[in-house]
Amino acid sequence: MNLWGTGPFDNDAAKAFADEVLQDGDYALDEAFDVVLDADMDYVEAEEGFRVVAAAEILAAVLTDDTSRLVDAGLRGWVQNADANALAALKTSARNALKRVLSDQSELGALWEESSDAEAWRSEVERLRAALD
Repeated sequence: MNLWGTGPFDNDAAKAFADEVLQDGDYALDEAFDVVLDADMDYVEAEEGFRVVAAAEILAAVLTDDTSRLVDAGLRGWVQNADANALAALKTSARNALKRVLSDQSELGALWEESSDAEAWRSEVERLRAALD
C-alpha cells in the first residue's frame, strides 16, 4: 500500500522510519538529518525527504511534549521517554534539513508542486520548521 498525504506520517517511508526510531532511537533522527545535509548530496530523493519530515515531527514532539501528531503508540511512548535536553542539539540540523527538502534540489518538493495539495504540504513543513525554532 502506498500512503500519500500532507502529514508527516502519511507515507510508507515515514511509517518505516518510525520503526527505525523505535529500534535505533536518537541515532535514527540524527542520521536522517545528516544524510540530507551531506555536502556530497546534490539532490534530495523523495524517500530521504519523507524521512526528514518524519524525523522533524518526532523531534518537535520530544521538544514540545506534544505527541498528538504521532500516529504510532509505540512512537508516542518512545517520545515520552526521550531525553529532550540531549535531542535539543538536533534542532539546527532539523531546520536545515527541512529547508533542503523545501528547496529546488528536492524530489519531494517537486512531486508536491505537481499536486493540488502542494500548499497544504508546504504549510505542514513550515509549521515543523517553526516548531523547531
